Amino acid sequence: MKTISLPPGLVSAHRALVGIPSVLGVSPARRGHSRTPGNFYGCLAFRDINPQAPVHFLVIPKKPIPQLSKAEDGDEQLLGHLMVVARKCAKQQGIADSGFRMVVNDGRHGAQSVYHVHLHIFGGRKMSWPPG
Repeated sequence: MKTISLPPGLVSAHRALVGIPSVLGVSPARRGHSRTPGNFYGCLAFRDINPQAPVHFLVIPKKPIPQLSKAEDGDEQLLGHLMVVARKCAKQQGIADSGFRMVVNDGRHGAQSVYHVHLHIFGGRKMSWPPG
């Protein structure tokens, strides 16, 4: 697996990977290493440390973009790529056929707590609406 440098906003997320299975079944990073499971071109994918569904993983761009509302027009291809990676991971996790939910929290009223754009993918159970 290729060694990468994580953007400052992802360092704590990377540390959270220790002992958590990767989305793609790759061995998790060891403490002190900058290797990350689910390393795709331009983004990373890994399980959430506080899952809100039987399957809950994140897809995060390597480029530091603090909020979706602050993304630039030049980020369009990268942001679309995140969704394609999410679809591939959902298929690998066995939730693509039954369906899944994809969420981006943006800003204070959007309940964003980590200011680095990321997709949450939830699956493995029926989701309710409205999400609240």
